[in-house]
Amino acid sequence: MEIILRTDIKGLGYKNDLVDVKPGYGRNYLIPQGFAVLATGSNKKILAENIKQAAHKAEKIKTEAENIAAKIETLTLEIKAKIGESGKIFGKVTTLQIADALATQGIDVDRKKISINTPVDGAGDFVADVDLHREVKTKAKFVVVAE
Repeated sequence: MEIILRTDIKGLGYKNDLVDVKPGYGRNYLIPQGFAVLATGSNKKILAENIKQAAHKAEKIKTEAENIAAKIETLTLEIKAKIGESGKIFGKVTTLQIADALATQGIDVDRKKISINTPVDGAGDFVADVDLHREVKTKAKFVVVAE
């Protein structure tokens, strides 16, 4: 089943993407929730026109995302956490903590666009992936230190 996404959906695609999904997923979840529309001929024409009109605005957004990515790559964030005698961390480091650390540096990134792929189990250097734009992805370095 071919659909047009109305919003970014992690693992599936970005807004205005034309994607194939299973019919049940499309009809029972994506379309009723307003996340997608059926990819009919008229909807495809509307999509093409919208993309053409938004091309200039999209280029500006991409440039801003590239500038933010350049800033993030130069930073090493410091995340404070309680660490036990064995060197293990109490609790865990979340994307919210990384987003807050970026905010203190003057960079506003939504926590949903940050993902930590390696388990943070103690003090040390780690890397988080930041998805700023469909074509701009970067890595944010952070250090976990004892509180």
